[in-house]
Amino acid sequence: MTEVILRMRRVGRTYGEGSRRVDALVDVDLDVAPGELVAVTGRSGSGKSTLLNLAGTLDRPTTGTIEVDGRHLGDLGPRRLAELRRRTIGIVFQELNLIPSLTAAENVALPLELDGTDLRVARQAAEAALDEVGLGAMVDRYPDELSGGEQQRVAIARGLVGTRTLLLADEPTGALDELTGEAILRLLRSRCDAGAAGLLVTHDPGWAAWADRVVLLRSGRIESVTERSATPPTPAELRA
Repeated sequence: MTEVILRMRRVGRTYGEGSRRVDALVDVDLDVAPGELVAVTGRSGSGKSTLLNLAGTLDRPTTGTIEVDGRHLGDLGPRRLAELRRRTIGIVFQELNLIPSLTAAENVALPLELDGTDLRVARQAAEAALDEVGLGAMVDRYPDELSGGEQQRVAIARGLVGTRTLLLADEPTGALDELTGEAILRLLRSRCDAGAAGLLVTHDPGWAAWADRVVLLRSGRIESVTERSATPPTPAELRA
């Protein structure tokens, strides 16, 4: 097994030029190993989503290097990057990005099918993933037939389906009630305990407490890294 699934070295991302220049990330160094869940926190605009997009190959850094599962992203063209996303990286988007014309199961199975998985096998994996997020009875419903929270759980199932080694989640519990959110964090945590590497963007200290490390971003820079070793409390316990 690769010692580090995600490695970022002196990574920076700049948008615009001159007076419109924005340094979204500056000199970020970050490793995420198999079996580890790392939470990234910080205020709005601190660079959390930019970091996640770079780790997920959805954007390229202005400076620095990124490796995923031993592969330098800068050496890969668009086709290889797309293959890496389908096979290695599971992403739970904040915007969900579900396809309205596909059922819940079809949405979840899509990345597997695009990678050449047999349709029946992909369907079985999709149904199992939906069952894990509590939607086993809604596999044939379309997104507009689901509530916002149910759509979020479909997106989570799509991000976690299969055997990906790097899981990226951008505020995955945003549209969920506390009980369902805790179930989703338990699922993400269990995938990491089984050997995946996880990167969780969250503003909630209760969810961040599920991680092995908490990285605080401020103005695009890593301000602090906190190790977590105790059993994570629930958000309700933190707020009590």
